[in-house]
Amino acid sequence: MARLIDVRHLGRERVIGSYELDGLLIDPGPASSVAALEGLELRGLLLTHIHLDHAGATGVLVREHPDLTVYVHESGAPHLIDPSKLLRSAARLYGDDMDRLWGEVAPVPERNIRPLAGGEQIEGFRVAYTPGHASHHVCYLHEETGDAYVGDMGGVRIPPSDRTLAPTPPPDIDVEAWLASLETISGWEPQRLCLTHFGRADDPPAQLDRVREALRRQLEMVERSDQREFTEWLTADLPEETAECYIQAAVPDQLYMGLERYLSKRAEAATSA
Repeated sequence: MARLIDVRHLGRERVIGSYELDGLLIDPGPASSVAALEGLELRGLLLTHIHLDHAGATGVLVREHPDLTVYVHESGAPHLIDPSKLLRSAARLYGDDMDRLWGEVAPVPERNIRPLAGGEQIEGFRVAYTPGHASHHVCYLHEETGDAYVGDMGGVRIPPSDRTLAPTPPPDIDVEAWLASLETISGWEPQRLCLTHFGRADDPPAQLDRVREALRRQLEMVERSDQREFTEWLTADLPEETAECYIQAAVPDQLYMGLERYLSKRAEAATSA
């Protein structure tokens, strides 16, 4: 079984987790937390997607380990090679907090990258294309253990709570695609879901249902409430420390904006149909 490494993002536990198995690291997290990965003997990175909380440390790690192989969806690969567009997009969300939150985002040499489309078998893992949270998202099933590494597709669930949020930041949220991707993951019949935010879920069918319900309820709340009400609702009745973990892993105003954008695009499509 893989080792779960809490990278202690901004010094807080239970926000971002990376998984190490036989020299392979699944979603290393941001460069601002790369100290948590010191001393690892690495031979490859498996990225579920290129968002900075999952993959921001990739370029720094490749610089430290020049022979690292980086597996990433083919649509995300160009943004690792030249992260300028990714950084401009992220800066619109995070502004002056970019460096504090994520640290250095270094480019990755093209020679290190192995682009994926979904359907491959690599390093003992089965790969599936799983859009919905991001158009370049993939998931990995480790066939020997049955563990599925699902990035953000399995939701944000901070132990010991089983409350699940669907992380829905702009710009790529597609609820229909997300639901279809959950069916793909379910079809693997995994033994466990390995969540980046945070830890293992030993009840895959129930956890996937929680994600479906979170998508449904969050959409409803965005349709009938403002950002303040949405934020209060997301973490209602949670202990303060756990609520802070949820808010750091899934920033409420970003969740709201992503679904608001999705609903706007859906309305435009209906109007033009």
